Amino acid sequence: MRRHANFHSVRIQSGRKWILPFFASLLLSVTLFLSWIFGFFSVPYAGDQLQVDVISLTKSEDSGGLFVESELEKEAGGDEHLSVEPPRLAYLISGTKGDSQRMMRTLQAVYHPRNQYILHLDLEAPPRERLDLTQSVKSDPTFQEVENVRVMAQSNLITYKGPTMIACTLQAIAIMLKDSLEWDWFINLSASDYPLVTQDDLLYAFSNVSRSLNFIEHSQISGWKLTHRGKSIIVDPGLYLSKKTEVSWTTQRRSLPTSFKLYTGSAWVMLSRSFLEYCIWGVDNLPRTILMYYANFLSSPEGYFHTVICKAEQYRRTAISHDLHYIAWDNPPKQHPRYLTINDFDKMLESNAPFARKFAKDDPALDKIDKELLGRTGRFAPGAWCAGSSEGGEDPCSVLGNSSVFRPGPGTERLWGLLQDLLTEEFRSKQCS
Repeated sequence: MRRHANFHSVRIQSGRKWILPFFASLLLSVTLFLSWIFGFFSVPYAGDQLQVDVISLTKSEDSGGLFVESELEKEAGGDEHLSVEPPRLAYLISGTKGDSQRMMRTLQAVYHPRNQYILHLDLEAPPRERLDLTQSVKSDPTFQEVENVRVMAQSNLITYKGPTMIACTLQAIAIMLKDSLEWDWFINLSASDYPLVTQDDLLYAFSNVSRSLNFIEHSQISGWKLTHRGKSIIVDPGLYLSKKTEVSWTTQRRSLPTSFKLYTGSAWVMLSRSFLEYCIWGVDNLPRTILMYYANFLSSPEGYFHTVICKAEQYRRTAISHDLHYIAWDNPPKQHPRYLTINDFDKMLESNAPFARKFAKDDPALDKIDKELLGRTGRFAPGAWCAGSSEGGEDPCSVLGNSSVFRPGPGTERLWGLLQDLLTEEFRSKQCS
């Protein structure tokens, strides 16, 4: 019995020997398996998270951590819009008392269904004139169909020597940014401006120009002008009065700015959408800071955009120092240019500029431009978008065709000649210098 019992005990003990190794192996297997699972998902995830953080920091260093600004920098430096499709232009046409008919004539001369237009008749114009201008736009069947012409409901008091003109311009740009996503360049004209080429010529010539470029005549202020303009402080009553009066000068003078250099140039510009989004949004506060400085600056329309674009590193290389206008000055030059006449016609053509200023109301030179340069006999300067018949004196532009098709004429050749000169390396090396 004892031998049998002992034998049975040995069998039980020998039968339990596998339990300990089994659990040990199971524990080790589970540990390795869990380690493999967590290692497979956690280690690469941690690595990706670190990589994302590094990219985020890099973007922060490049753009101040603002998404909008980084997008603007891409727009400013790249040619992503180049040759994608024909460009679209946004026009601001401004005038004062007695200018409504001239504004309509300029509008019709530069009209094209691809573009956007805003008309601003300042507060000096009587309510009846503003109402007539609005009614003229509303009653035009082409404007009604395309819906690309607006009259600013708010009339601002404009003092050319003060900041009110810049404030009005920025307001018009803000309206067009809000209401329309489809324009590439902004052009400001007055009632005394007139085109020297058709819109077909202009749009066709600029189809292969980088949409990041800004045409703004500029030079750095120096010498006595720097002291006179930079240190003087003016107050524009147009900011707070309802009647127009001249700017006033304060006896106090201020120091010249040290955080940016002052530039000046023509108030008439062709600016890219990208740059104007930067000016309106002011993501790094530079445009807003400079705007506040120019609130007390003499003739701020001739310096605000110029100083901003030459200070903003991402945009200064896009500045082309030309205002795309033919302008004649007296000798010695006065504050305003002289009026152009029919005697200046040949010089206008030789300039290759797409616009000229300034013209007196209904000057014979305008009729000559309509006839010989624009081919304008009806409401609009005809283009390929005018799909109607002209038989029997009918208006071919009463029927809308394809606005992406152009009929370039001699004006295109002149524009190409101008652009070839402006886009040379020698000319561009002088920008913001």
